[in-house]
Amino acid sequence: MRHRARNGWLGVSVAAMVVALMQSVGVPSAGSQQPPAGGQPAAGQPAGQQGRGGGRGAQPRVRKALLAWADTRNGQAQHAFTSHALAIVERLGYESGLWDTFIRTDSHIVFNQAQKTDGTPASGGPSLSNVDGIFFLGHRDVPIDEEQKKELLAFVRDDGKGIVAAHTALTAFESWPEFGDLLGGRYDGHPWHEMGTVINEAKDSPITKHFPPTFAINDEFYQVKNFSPDARVLLRLDTAKMPPHAELRNKSFPLVWTKNYGKGRVMYSSFGHDAAIFDNRDVAQMFLEGMKWVLGTAQ
Repeated sequence: MRHRARNGWLGVSVAAMVVALMQSVGVPSAGSQQPPAGGQPAAGQPAGQQGRGGGRGAQPRVRKALLAWADTRNGQAQHAFTSHALAIVERLGYESGLWDTFIRTDSHIVFNQAQKTDGTPASGGPSLSNVDGIFFLGHRDVPIDEEQKKELLAFVRDDGKGIVAAHTALTAFESWPEFGDLLGGRYDGHPWHEMGTVINEAKDSPITKHFPPTFAINDEFYQVKNFSPDARVLLRLDTAKMPPHAELRNKSFPLVWTKNYGKGRVMYSSFGHDAAIFDNRDVAQMFLEGMKWVLGTAQ
């Protein structure tokens, strides 16, 4: 599989994918009265009937709400892919019409009641009480307190919400054991950053059925330890075709998996160190289908 250049996201192939998806889920056409994701009323629609919610005086949502949360302050390497990944996730929701995205790089919104930086309550915006899922790109020990940790676990486990986590998320919260239980594993190094052969273990999954049985991709592959026996591996690296490496400790090497956590759903993808990965049509579709699954819009 070849990578698209960043501007390839605007190409015909990806546009066709989005159009096909919109038709398959019954997203209204451009001429309909569906409120646009940007929050402005459609032509002929009364002011205030926006698709977004969460602010003062906002109307009920017409789509799911996703918090794209990427707090990387404590990461040694400030990964350049982060901004582009957030933009692609927002675009997938916008063009499919399936979700509205709130992009945040701080962690004060990870409360049932969002807080300002001084710890006092915020008057509106995203919080765990008004979003349906999270796209997470945290790095190392993200600074949240014990109450936030309890509310984040309950958001998935008890409220039945979902998380899609990518690449650096595997390194997050190293001192918090319960997060490893939620995610399904822990970071254990990255032996390779080169072209590798990926095996599709889940041709029956909507998330990965569009991938061929095997394919080549170039990325920094994260190794996982303490892997959950309850997780379902969707894609894995074929370590037999990689050059020998002294740090290889997990020959099964799962790259993408899904799992349930209480009532909620979790998906993790190792893909993403290189920003161009998110422009790859098949990887973008994987994230889109994964988001549909954790948000409860797909079975």
